[in-house]
Amino acid sequence: MFVKTADFIAEWQQEAAATQRVMDTLTDEALDQAVTPDHRTLGQLAWHLTTTVHEMLSRTGLEFASAGDDQHAPASAAVIAEAYRNASQAALNAVQTQWTDAKLAETTEMYGDTWPNGLTLRILIQHQIHHRGQMTVLMRQAGLRVPDIYGPTREDWLESGMQPLI
Repeated sequence: MFVKTADFIAEWQQEAAATQRVMDTLTDEALDQAVTPDHRTLGQLAWHLTTTVHEMLSRTGLEFASAGDDQHAPASAAVIAEAYRNASQAALNAVQTQWTDAKLAETTEMYGDTWPNGLTLRILIQHQIHHRGQMTVLMRQAGLRVPDIYGPTREDWLESGMQPLI
């Protein structure tokens, strides 16, 4: 749980940048990739991450523009990537300008439970990480190169002349 907005801001900037690299790698053709027909597609996961930024944080009283509803993912990877860029920056600006550290201890009803705002920020980041991991698997299945997130990818190792671990 975050107790200082500055700590959230620093971590959000890093995690949002990693998510943005994933979003920027998507192609229109890959958006329909799914593990099975009854699971979310890559495009639906990307759009879910984009819209959840506002959906979750607006419950806490933060005010900023929404990317749209979660039900209708755009068919354009570029549109999704730009919408995520805007949503993540708007969320960052909202926390920076609308909250103080004291606001992080205040509670909000969230999904049938009561969460301190600092916990909501932590769960927002964990939610991004969770679905970003799912997206990278679907990206591989779709033949896309996965960008580095917390370290070099297999392709990065090969390009640097190193043998990747298997």
